[in-house]
Order: sequence, then C-alpha cells, then structure tokens
Amino acid sequence: MPMDTIEINGKSFEAAAIPTPNSNILLIKTEQGFLGCGYFDIATADKLNEAVAIVTGVTNYDEMLEAKVVRMSKAASECGVIEGMSGQEALLKLT
Repeated sequence: MPMDTIEINGKSFEAAAIPTPNSNILLIKTEQGFLGCGYFDIATADKLNEAVAIVTGVTNYDEMLEAKVVRMSKAASECGVIEGMSGQEALLKLT
C-alpha cells in the first residue's frame, strides 16, 4: 500500500488510509510514534512503549489534524501530548 505525505510547518509525515466496508483506518506517522483513529488500542501501544495519540470521528487526514486528542499512550504523554490538543499539535509533539 502506498503511503501519502502530509506537510505541516515544513515537516513531512507519512500517512496511510485503509478503507474498510464502513469507514477508513487512518494513521499519520511521526519520528517517535503516530496519530491514529479510534481503531487503534492504547493498551497495546503502552505494552509496546509506542507514542500514540488517538482522535475519533474522523474520515480523512484533514479531520485528523483538526480533531481533539481523546486518548494517548504513556509514551505520547511523556512527549507532551495532552488530551484535548489538536491532532496537528500532537503530531508536532511526536517529532
């Protein structure tokens, strides 16, 4: 599956959208972790020590950037990600 590229403040991020019958699985990768949609499990991210921030109710990358973070792994929290910040803010914290 080819990756997309998203540019934010001069930084490039790899992104992937996997269509499902009723939605999309969305992920935007950073140097330290990723911003993901509600399909991803924080318990697994914590177990693997991955820096992951989750936004929900999104169907595309633009919505991910605007949506508020609803959950984050311990590693993402240590990078400065907090609940309620925008997906874009979280991505920049995870670089």
